[in-house]
Amino acid sequence: MAKRSKNKASGVIWLVALLCIVCLLYEPLARRMGVDTEKEGITALLGKLSERAAQRADSLLADTLAVQSAQPAVGKEQTEAPKAPATAPSTPRKTPAAKAVQPAKMPTGETLLRPAPMKKGTPERILRRRGYITSYNSYTKLPNWVAWELNREKLVERESRTDKFLSDPDLSPAEAVTTDDYKRSGWDRGHMCPAGDNRWHWRAMQESFYMTNICPQNHNLNRGDWKELEEACRAWAQCEEGIYIVCGPVFYNQKHRTIGRDHVVTVPEAFFKVVLCLGEPRPKAIGFIFKNASGNHPLDKYVNSVDEVERITGIDFFPALPDEVEREVEARRDPAQWGLTVSKGR
Repeated sequence: MAKRSKNKASGVIWLVALLCIVCLLYEPLARRMGVDTEKEGITALLGKLSERAAQRADSLLADTLAVQSAQPAVGKEQTEAPKAPATAPSTPRKTPAAKAVQPAKMPTGETLLRPAPMKKGTPERILRRRGYITSYNSYTKLPNWVAWELNREKLVERESRTDKFLSDPDLSPAEAVTTDDYKRSGWDRGHMCPAGDNRWHWRAMQESFYMTNICPQNHNLNRGDWKELEEACRAWAQCEEGIYIVCGPVFYNQKHRTIGRDHVVTVPEAFFKVVLCLGEPRPKAIGFIFKNASGNHPLDKYVNSVDEVERITGIDFFPALPDEVEREVEARRDPAQWGLTVSKGR
């Protein structure tokens, strides 16, 4: 009983001492613990101190247990080294084998798909849709790029083409281009992420017609070679594990043409598309540059390495790839690797 009273008295003394210290150091402690003395008062400060003390105690306990578990138990059987049987042949001491180097884990999804941020001074607003991601440029009123993953599951044709072009609901009326801005301009409303890649879901199909996925495009290009590349991408997505696609407009260093009734829409001089496949036996990538003009050529005529497309556009594609993979696939320019017949005179 006397011992219990002694412990209780000792606890009271420590509490009084703690209160005295808190009173002396009240303001400095409050600032250090992030407590608003006017709104929260001393109760909040004491609570913070108790919480910090509990965390410290838990940390010390965890460290102690870790040290104890790391030390071998000392018993009678461990006081002497075990003797080898007399008949056991002597064997050379083996050194542990070097730990195998694990290959870098390949990124997937948006992490892999999304290009690096645009260079300083280029307007960029990231918009996520059901079937694609786009970087919108409020100055050109066009996407900087549009990116999407295409695989067998997304090639299931559940929806019909809508052909209903819509202003992007995430933009203000002052920013949002309308289909009227293209009327009687002489330019097609060219999809970047094609409607044909979005027939797997009604929302994806609808959002593929948002004007933030559209660029002024030469009619012959839109209905000809550009469409041919879209069909080739769908064929690659069927044969491979799936592909990652990024495309968009190209602006050369010159005065640009514009269209638009209520908004000034810049007309690109060209378009790019880069495609990445992570399938077996090794990853591969290919790039394309199309002039925004009439033409009718085999697809291999438009082929470039991804490195070359990066140089032309100033965009860093697939930056999340392991460095050694990125260097290898982006430097290659091999149409035959993608089943494209190399034309004569190439």
